[in-house]
Amino acid sequence: MRVVGYAYPWDVLDAPGFVDRARDLGVDEVAVAVSYHSTRAATPWSASGTSVLARHAALYRPVREEAWRGATLRPAAPDWVRVPDSAGDAVRALNAAGVPAAAWIVLTHDSRLGTEFPQYAVRNCFGESYPWALCPSRPEVRAYAARLTAECLAGLDLASVVLEACGQLGAVHQHQHEKTDGVWSPAVARLLSVCCCTACAQGWAESGDGSGAGDGSGASAEEVRGALRAEVRRLVDGADLSATEDRLPAGLRATLLDTRQRGTDRLRREVLAAIRPGIRVALHGSVDSWATGALPGLTPDAASEVDVVVLPNWVPGRAGVDAVAAARRQLPAGVEVGSYVTAVAADPVPGMKAHVAELAGAGAGELHLYHLGLAGPGRQSELYAATGAARTGSGQ
Repeated sequence: MRVVGYAYPWDVLDAPGFVDRARDLGVDEVAVAVSYHSTRAATPWSASGTSVLARHAALYRPVREEAWRGATLRPAAPDWVRVPDSAGDAVRALNAAGVPAAAWIVLTHDSRLGTEFPQYAVRNCFGESYPWALCPSRPEVRAYAARLTAECLAGLDLASVVLEACGQLGAVHQHQHEKTDGVWSPAVARLLSVCCCTACAQGWAESGDGSGAGDGSGASAEEVRGALRAEVRRLVDGADLSATEDRLPAGLRATLLDTRQRGTDRLRREVLAAIRPGIRVALHGSVDSWATGALPGLTPDAASEVDVVVLPNWVPGRAGVDAVAAARRQLPAGVEVGSYVTAVAADPVPGMKAHVAELAGAGAGELHLYHLGLAGPGRQSELYAATGAARTGSGQ
């Protein structure tokens, strides 16, 4: 398996020995966060501190006025890093050391922009805004993502681009001190993740059948929102936290998904148009077409437009292995399947070597390893177990 290790700019620039550790692990490429959401990131390898507090989403390249002049949505610069082009400097440092670099770009996850411009954020059927989630159905969001991508890549020698949140985020996402864990069944979370903003409502009308009750024809946008609210309440009142199915009419369900996928396709294509030829593109995604978040559901056309599809495999077990196998069957032969695996989960993955070997056996050709900077001395054994399994293709 090819191994891509993820890192923040400060991991490369400020943590002594980063390049040596990456080489010793045997990673084929380091994906550097160039545009990233807010976070508090541990820095276990730093001699001067224990964490970096990124208060808001930021572009870790210079935010050039000439590039963003006239744009409603524009990224913020990070005042918590000591250099104006920390991601660019990190990529150049890796190149100088002979380590291929990728640009890791987070697109629609920006709580600062979603709060400042709620009209561009995902909105659920109850009218509640999700400020962490910019809606791909909005042309302003797509234009922002494309320009952001171009600015992330400008002037850098890169082997690959890794696209995260290239689609819609939804109801279930870490937000400050999260107090929604364990409250919603999968079916409720899916319905609460349907964007009901005005642009998506227009998309329902454009989808062809109107998506109302019964066969779905002729319903207004408010009737659609009302149907979603009623079904959410029915499921919540039913008290079944394991519920995975809803009772929406098939026509309504199809139109809601079609609208989301059309917005996602438009977003991805505008972003891909901003990437110069010759750079390999890895797309974070899920085989569950209804999935939202950092790895949103793949559309029917997504895989054929990129080089790698990276699936969420942080949780070991049969479900992840089956998802990899399903993706390998469904994806074009020339598109690689990547497995996103973490070495820094709150509960360490039991049997990391066997976990990676199972994913390889199911058809994963790439290991995307999270995270080279967050994993300090106490988690190095997990990183080595993962890369060891990737190199041998065996858990032995």
